[in-house]
Formats: sequence, structure tokens, C-alpha cells
Amino acid sequence: MKLKLHNWILIGMGAGVAVGVALHAVYDPAAPGGTGPPGWYGVVMWLLDLFGPTLFMGALKMIIAPLILASIVSGVTSLPDMRELGAIGWKTLAYYITTTSIAVAIGLVAVLLIQPGRKPGSRAVRSAAERQQAAYRRTYAEQTGRSALDPDGRPQTAYVAWLQGQKAGAGSSERYAGKLRAIQAAQKRTPGEIFIGDIVRPLLTNPFTSLAANPPNALGIIAFALLLGIACTFLGPRARPLVDVFAALNDVMMQITHWLMAISPVAIGCIVARLVAQTGPSVFSSLGWYCAAVLGGIAVHVVVLVALSATLGGVGPGRLWRGIREAWLVALTTRSSAATLPITIANTTENLDVSPKVANFSLPLGATMNMDGTALYEGVAVIFLIQLFGGLDDVPIDMTAMTTFLIFITAVLASVGAAAVPNAGLVTMVIVATAVNLPAYYIPIIFAVDAVLDMFRTSTNVLGDAVGAIVVNRLERARLGEP
Repeated sequence: MKLKLHNWILIGMGAGVAVGVALHAVYDPAAPGGTGPPGWYGVVMWLLDLFGPTLFMGALKMIIAPLILASIVSGVTSLPDMRELGAIGWKTLAYYITTTSIAVAIGLVAVLLIQPGRKPGSRAVRSAAERQQAAYRRTYAEQTGRSALDPDGRPQTAYVAWLQGQKAGAGSSERYAGKLRAIQAAQKRTPGEIFIGDIVRPLLTNPFTSLAANPPNALGIIAFALLLGIACTFLGPRARPLVDVFAALNDVMMQITHWLMAISPVAIGCIVARLVAQTGPSVFSSLGWYCAAVLGGIAVHVVVLVALSATLGGVGPGRLWRGIREAWLVALTTRSSAATLPITIANTTENLDVSPKVANFSLPLGATMNMDGTALYEGVAVIFLIQLFGGLDDVPIDMTAMTTFLIFITAVLASVGAAAVPNAGLVTMVIVATAVNLPAYYIPIIFAVDAVLDMFRTSTNVLGDAVGAIVVNRLERARLGEP
């Protein structure tokens, strides 16, 4: 019997896990000291990187910019009139904001019920932080000749400022240097500066610059594509040749997507093998309950999305899984909803009968701004860190109802507003942490499991995008003239 593509992808993932476990047993990159890896280890890791992240993900990212431009222009110009564009637009945005809010709420309930920061596995981390705090108090007293605490036993303002400077400047692993730089850059900017720099300016960027940027400026491409499509619609027959060009370009991008999917099982196996070899199972020893809170919240939200698909979209769980399983598996392994976009569009239009008029507008927008899994994860992460470090000299935070509500609002707005920037999850997490005065230098403790959790939150992002297209398609099919 000839196996279908999703079965080959699952086989590739299984083979990748086996290879990754074997490589990790040979050499653990996070282990201190040692003699280093054998000579062949570097060659194998280089080959895995070449055929997985470099070639496969590089090829997917290569077609994102022209695909977004072509799909949105062809989607807008295929609509009966501009009123239909407005109807699809507001329904899509309303769905995204609603499901993101639900995701954050589910995450907050999960972390408050499970209390991962107070479990036995987290106590060792807390104890180490308390010993370090005592050492900092002694050092401050020795350097300044003043006590770190006031007569009431509360940390002195000058001491807290000194302490934050010491911790912010402390060295960290080179393994996470890129993420640390993203956090440090985000800390130096106010929410207003982030809004102008990462939303307003990208929207108004030269379209050729947006297309040529690495990674592409998705917000700028979407804004220009909408403007171009609307202008073509107003011009009518005079713009028909240009409309035909974009329709043909969209078809060509879909054909390239199918070619790339043919090699996806091997590429995905390489990606999984490399990830498992780098992380290994030991990273969960002290963060297991935190992972359980994130994954438990994601599981509940997936149930919500499946229910929305069945009730509002008319697509049951079985058909939904069969329709988007390739996109879900690619998102799970590549950890990029943008790179998965071509496959998401192909799956929803070809397998789930979503009109290209809806899919070509809602899915590129969703890949840019709809991050259910990411928003849920950020709320869980910030509260976990407060549970773990709350009460230390530089974390005077109490988990009150107001603190929880502030995290909820900030996580929802930040996940929608800052989704187009590189390392978006880190930048938005800094925004949420800053809103409740949690020092951002505590965030790196969760980096060890970030890659694994990113797999599930990205696949949830893509599932949310697909369900959104399904729901909007059903709500609009009568006006679109669809059967």
C-alpha cells in the first residue's frame, strides 16, 4: 500500500528522534568539561543542518514574500466588491483577538492551578537564587558600607538598583546569545517605541525593501498587497492584465510548495534529529512542571479550536486533522508559522474546501499576527517566573488578581501587536514581564526547554490560523457564492 505524505513525515520524525537520541548519548553540548565530541559528530550535525534548517526551511522562507504578495492581491481582486473585503477583514480580526484572549486565559488558569514554580523540582532553583541573594547583600555591604535592607527589613532602593545592574550584566551561556541580545534590545524600548518601530514603520516601508528583507517584512508586504489589490479592483478592466499576473504567480507558488513537500519527510527528520541531539531529555529535570503547565494549556486550547471548527466552521475533528496534518507536522518541526504558510494555504484550500478568496487573505494575516500558542506560553512563563522568584529583593511582586489581569491584557495585546518582528516571542515576553516589574534577566532560565515548547506553540498557532479560515469561510460562503 502506498503511504500518504503525512505518514512519511511521521516516519521521518521517528527516525529523527532515534538518530537524535543516539547523537546526544555520544555527546551532550550542554555538559560542562569533557573532551568534546568525536570528529565525525560535527560532520553529521553539519549534514543535518544542511538538509533540514538550511535547505528545506530556507526554501520555504524563500517563497514566503512572493506568496504573501500574490495570494493577498489575487484574494482581494477575486472578491465581488470591497464590502466583502471589509466583512472578511473584520470577521478575521475578531476571530484572532477572541481566540488569542481565550488562549491567554487558559494558560493563566493552567499555571495558577498547577503552580509549577512551587513544585519540588523548582525548589532547588529557588534555593540557589536565595543563596545568591544573600551573597549579593554581603557584597553590597562590603562595597558601599551600607546595609542592603532598611530598618523594617525591606530592600533599600539604592541596593535594588545596584542589584539589578549586577544581574543584568552577569555573563550567560553563548548558546543563547541571540536570544539574550533580543531581550536586552527589547528592554531598552518603551511600548510606544515598539509600536512605532515594529508596527507603524514596517507598514509604510517601501514594498521592494519589504520583499527583499531577510526575514521579509510581512506587515509591509500585507499592507502594500491590500492597497494594490484594492486599486486594481477600482480600476476594473484596465488592471486585468496585472490581476492575471498575480493570479498566475499565486498558482506558481502553490506548485513550488507541492514540490517542497515531496522532500519534507527527509528534511523534517534532519530537523528533529538535530534538535534532539542538542537538547536531550535532561533539560526537563527542573522545568518539568513548567512544561506540563504550558503543554496542558495548549492541549485545552486545541480542544477549544477543534470545537470552534466543528460548531462554527462545520468541519469535525477527523476531517480537520486529515485536512491540515501536513501543515501541522511541518509547523511542529520547523517552529515557524511563516515558513509553514504555503503549506497551510494549500491544505485549507485543497483539503478543507476553504475558498481561496478567504484563505489568501486570512492566512497570511494570521501567520503574521495570530499567535494563540505564543500568547498562552508567555502568560504561563511570566507567572511561573513570579512563582519561582517572587519575594526576592529584586522581585517584589505579589500574585494578586490585578497582577493576573495585567498579565492577561498585556499578553493579548503584545502577541497581536509585535508579531512581525524577529524573535517575536521573546520581545513580547519582555513587554509582559516589564508590565508587572519582573526583571527580564530571569527569562533565560526557561531557554533550555524553549525549543521543545516552541514546537507545540507554533503548531497551535497554525491550527488557529486554519480554523479561523474555516470559520470565516463558512460565515461568508453565501455572499461569496460558494456552495
